[in-house]
Amino acid sequence: MKNIILIGFMGVGKGTVARAYATEFDAFAIDTDDLIESMENRKIKNIFEEEGEPYFRDLEQKCAKWLSKSVENSIISTGGGFFKTKSIKKIGTVVLLDSSYEAIYQRILAHPNAKKKLAKRPLFQDPKQAKKLYKERSAEYKEVADIVVNVEDKTPFEVAQKIQELI
Repeated sequence: MKNIILIGFMGVGKGTVARAYATEFDAFAIDTDDLIESMENRKIKNIFEEEGEPYFRDLEQKCAKWLSKSVENSIISTGGGFFKTKSIKKIGTVVLLDSSYEAIYQRILAHPNAKKKLAKRPLFQDPKQAKKLYKERSAEYKEVADIVVNVEDKTPFEVAQKIQELI
């Protein structure tokens, strides 16, 4: 099995779907943000605050390069901007988890740990700005994706099944 790379807007459920897929299909689940936090020994939020976005994007590029050379048979959940890394197609099949902005925002608000989820995504502190970014990225995600899966009104396991079916 080639790797599967999950892309999509923040909060769409990439990590949750990756864990469901790994459980259902006996694969390894890897999260690029977790890898970067381990590499840097600090939280993404702190990396952005202390070093800025260009530095973080360089870390994503290093992470992508490592994944393409070192990882197979895995499902990889990514940060919202990881889809822009140059070598993403070398890592594996790119799957866009697609949803409307409203459904993503409601999904986060409905989560039992909503406050923590929102705090982890500071952009959602300004929903108008978040929606603007969503609109900007929406077409870009579709250009990069090999496969698009709509996740609205589906459980993570249903999405995992659909990915397996389409792969």
